Amino acid sequence: MGKDKIPRPVFNNPFLNIIVNPDDGTVKRDPEIRNPPNSDPNGTSAVISKDVTLHPHNNTWMRLYLPRQAKAAASPASRRKLPLVVYYHGGGFVFCNADTNLYDVFCQGLVENVGVMVISLDYRLAPEHRLPAAYQDAMDGLHWIKSARDEWVRDYADLNNCYLAGTSAGGNLAYNAGLLAVSAAKDLEPLKIKGMILHHPYFSGTKRTGSEQRLARDSLLPLYAIDQMFDLSLPEGADHDHEYCNPLINGGSKLVDLMKSSGWRVLVTGCFDDPLVDAGIEFAKMLDAKGVRTVTFLSDGYHAMEVFDPSTSGPFYAAAKDFLSTN
Repeated sequence: MGKDKIPRPVFNNPFLNIIVNPDDGTVKRDPEIRNPPNSDPNGTSAVISKDVTLHPHNNTWMRLYLPRQAKAAASPASRRKLPLVVYYHGGGFVFCNADTNLYDVFCQGLVENVGVMVISLDYRLAPEHRLPAAYQDAMDGLHWIKSARDEWVRDYADLNNCYLAGTSAGGNLAYNAGLLAVSAAKDLEPLKIKGMILHHPYFSGTKRTGSEQRLARDSLLPLYAIDQMFDLSLPEGADHDHEYCNPLINGGSKLVDLMKSSGWRVLVTGCFDDPLVDAGIEFAKMLDAKGVRTVTFLSDGYHAMEVFDPSTSGPFYAAAKDFLSTN
């Protein structure tokens, strides 16, 4: 458990050298591989996708993913509506996009292996747009989905069976958007959110966890990067015990009680050689203590392993599929 036996990815890691422009406080973002949507009706891939505009003023948008076989159904009567997963990408709230190669491939895997429709949000990034901007973008996305004006949403998404999901910062986003959504459930009808899938969620606090101390010099996500990205994304002047960073502060949000009474279920996953793993475990314990039905799935490996190396993703996809199939 203390020794990482799974090889780490080799890539241009933006977390190791975050450069802030002293003139305007923006962050330098190097070019990355970004995938176009795959909407070719005659293609051979198992998953098709398309992009839709969410909020033109905020430059937010979403990528919709469907199994090709669902789109090929002969008639509406033969179509089976799919569980809907609303997904939020990682990157410390500072880096990456919905079409970043790593997250696009991960979402395709969710669709193909878990049997769901996925809608992935491209939200505003910090420090140009500090939290709660990303949480507000998530709520914009949920209101767009509930309107069901898009034919893919209308024809293929089971709006009564929706889960919020995200990786790393996206897991943090899914939880905090979930708090907003559960308190606005009536306004989101007919969309019914049934729970969350938090994949290696990005939580921390002023008191260091055991895994943060043990893995302070982690080669992928060192402690200084965890701290710096929260410094760049939290509201000005906030410390790391702000509720956006530390969900355990003051015993946890009172809105968790609404998650319980609404019957939400939560899957929290983590890897033992992730500095964030102990914070995720304590978060899951908090939900469980408050009566929210919570499943924890832990494995060997490093932070967001299944995103960086798709060959390791099988057990996670199996756990997510099992979670979604359980009432």
